[in-house]
Order: sequence, then C-alpha cells, then structure tokens
Amino acid sequence: MNTWIKKTCGLLLTGVTLFSLAGCGGSGEQSSAAKDDLKGEVVLYTSQPEKDAQKLIEAFNKEHPDVKVSVFRSGTEEVISKVMAEQSAGDIKADVLLVADNVTFESLKNKDMLEAYESSELSGIPSQFIDKDHMYTGTKVITTGIMVNTDKAKEQPAAFADLTKTAMKDEVSMPSPLYSGAAAYNLSLLTRTNGLGWDWYNALKANGVKVDKGNGSVQKAVVSGEKAYGIVADFMANRSRKDGAPVTFIYPSEGSPAVTEPIGLIKNAKHKKAAQAFIDFVLSKKGQELAASIGYTPIKEGVAAPEGLKSITDIHVLSGDVTTLFTNREADKKQFSSIFS
Repeated sequence: MNTWIKKTCGLLLTGVTLFSLAGCGGSGEQSSAAKDDLKGEVVLYTSQPEKDAQKLIEAFNKEHPDVKVSVFRSGTEEVISKVMAEQSAGDIKADVLLVADNVTFESLKNKDMLEAYESSELSGIPSQFIDKDHMYTGTKVITTGIMVNTDKAKEQPAAFADLTKTAMKDEVSMPSPLYSGAAAYNLSLLTRTNGLGWDWYNALKANGVKVDKGNGSVQKAVVSGEKAYGIVADFMANRSRKDGAPVTFIYPSEGSPAVTEPIGLIKNAKHKKAAQAFIDFVLSKKGQELAASIGYTPIKEGVAAPEGLKSITDIHVLSGDVTTLFTNREADKKQFSSIFS
C-alpha cells in the first residue's frame, strides 16, 4: 500500500464520526427534497469543529429524522486531500462539502468536481457570497484577528503589524496554512495586502512566531498563557472569553480577512436529494440561527450576530480577487514552507 493510500486510510479511521437518528419526517417540500418522505443518508466532509458539526447534524435530524448523516472531519487541507485521493480512485464518498473558504471551492469547481444547486434558501444572503454558477454558497462569516491573553500580554496590539514588535517576541502563535484552509486563504490575501505582504511573514519568523497546526491549537496556547497573542478565528476567541478565559479579540486596523465556510454539492453525489436538503437546512433561517447560537456570525440578513462579535455590516473585510488567490495558493504555501521550514 503506497504512502498516499495509507494516509487516506488513516484519516478515515481517525476522522469519521457517524451520527444516525431515525423517526418520522416533517411535512412540505424544500427544493427537490421532500420533507415528508425523505429517507436515506448523506455523507458530509467538513472542517467544522467536531462539536459544531454534531450540533448541526442533530438540528438537521429534527427536520429530517430518517436521514442518516455520516461525517469525515479534519482541517480543510486534509479534507480536500482526501477528496482528491478518492477522485483519483474513481469513487468520491462525500455528497456535501462544508469547508473553510471560496478559494478551495474554486479549485474544485475548476476541476469539474462540483454540481450546481440553487437552494430555495438563498433569500437574504448577499450575492457576493453566492457563486454565480451556484456551485457553492457561504454559510457564515468567520474573520481572523488577534486573540490576546490580557494577563500575559505586555502590550495591546491594534494591528497585525504590531505582532512583529520586540515586546511580542516569542509570544505569538498562528495556524499553519498547510493544515488550515482559512490560514491558507489568509496567507494568499495578507501577502497581497499593503503594509503586510511577505515582509510581514518574514518579520513574524524573525520575531519567534510559533506555527501551530490549526486554529484550535492557537486558541489553547493563548488561553493557557503559553503564548500572549494568537492569530485566530473570531468565534474561537469569543468562546474562550465567554468561558471565562482572560482573553479579548481584536479586529485588526488593517482590516479582517474573512472566510464564509461555503457549502457545496459534489458532482454525481450518491445521495443527492438528502444532500440538497442538508444544504437547504444550513442556509435556512433555522440553520443560520443555529450558527449564531453556536457562536458564528450568520451570513443571512436578519439573523443577529452572537454577543461579542460584529455583524458583517460592521466589519472592515479585507478582500482579494478570488482568481488570483486561487491560482497562487499552492505557490504561496510553498513559499511559506521555505520561510518556516
């Protein structure tokens, strides 16, 4: 067995969690999937934290109790590696993808691996977050900023650039773009942002930044006081604050990179009707209210953001050309590796 297959099998053994509930269906029809008789299964591949994925599935099963949901969960980069390995083997197991960013979905779209699906639940979602060909749709707004341990920090940063100051030497942690899809998106965006660029990443390296595997590792490092500062997703910092940790979250003055954790249907999905119903639920008002209750900023207008986070209309979102970000992602990751190897 070659190394690629071994890695894929290992991910499958460690990453798959099965959730199954049975009961009676609801009533009415939502897009092509009828609630009153929807049965079967759907396979979800996601980079969501495991607890969040479980809450989503439990809520979906209240609407569709006769649909079994199987899940593979890992970082976006590993999820996509698994999808590509299955594509090469001629058998993609996933029906639905729910991972970090639109650049990742653009890559799959260009490889003709997604199928168009225009959900009936798009009302209220800004058009900029809906793929024009309906191959994927954003599900929430997740910004990246600076998490600060207020007990340990010597200085309060206001900007990403501040993290290269001498006062913050050896006190900063960030997620790896080789594991985290959001971090990969941020890498391509921030290296093309005036005042930051590759010089900023080189300065972080010189200042002793620690590159952790993912956002969760950064969150733990700052909460524990191992590090005073972390470059991390907003909802993780906000959760820690609500749990009583001595932390605060800062929206950087340069602006905030934001991913929308899109959802999309795999081409020739084996369980298409159930997959469409799952997509509909995530984009529905109930699904968006669930996202807010878990701690995410909803992408649907009219659904309030969680306490402690800004709404999308109040955030200075950094943006970049998706084609440029997509075409340069792999080269950017290689350059990152050369800096931090």
